[in-house]
Amino acid sequence: MSVYRIDLAYDGSGFRGYAVQPNVRTVQAELERGLRYRIPGVDTVVAGRTDAGVHAHGQVVSFETDQPVDTVRLRRSLNKMLNPEIAIKSITAAPDDFNARFSATSRTYKYRIDRGDVMDPRWRHYAWRVGYLLDLEKMVAASQHFLGTHDFTSFCRLAARRSPVREVRSVEWREIDQGILEFEVTASSFCHQQVRSLVAVCVDVGRGRVAPDSIPTMMTARDRSLASGAAPAHGLTLWNVGYGDVESG
Repeated sequence: MSVYRIDLAYDGSGFRGYAVQPNVRTVQAELERGLRYRIPGVDTVVAGRTDAGVHAHGQVVSFETDQPVDTVRLRRSLNKMLNPEIAIKSITAAPDDFNARFSATSRTYKYRIDRGDVMDPRWRHYAWRVGYLLDLEKMVAASQHFLGTHDFTSFCRLAARRSPVREVRSVEWREIDQGILEFEVTASSFCHQQVRSLVAVCVDVGRGRVAPDSIPTMMTARDRSLASGAAPAHGLTLWNVGYGDVESG
């Protein structure tokens, strides 16, 4: 069996998330439909499932097949079928032990917030319109408490048999355009809705509803009800996936 890696991007607006679900449109279903046109019966593995409305700039998928694959022709065929909502950036032969999910060593997400006095149409599907004044300096201070290895129960939707302990390696808030704030966070992996929950509590800090130095107390409490829920999905983008020294995107 040969292993292949697909690097792709997608606009999640028209999908009910990445993973296949019955009776709804998903990224995985569309991708596998296109792949099976050329490689019958093929199944895929993904670096990280994204929720409904979440986008990807550097998602990674792998698949195995015992059939010969012309990667150039396959990429061209898939882009004809899936573009513009899904873009296949590259298809490459991978090592026999490569697995898009289990070989990944890091994931980076970006979340955008529009804090301008009027919604910028360019960002309407890709940023959370927040109608409040936000103190960016306080948001930066709050986010520093996320760094390191912590139990993120207060900031996750817990899944059965999945640990809420995660290692956050870097965080940064910055203004990338007039009125547009961007939160970038990298971790070994994330639990469900973790990034969106971190953004939501930072926004409450920026509004003055939560003190920056209250974040450690929220963490140690391990109580989801103490946090601020989750920011809307459409502001979130899976930016890249790291494999050792190599990143997607």
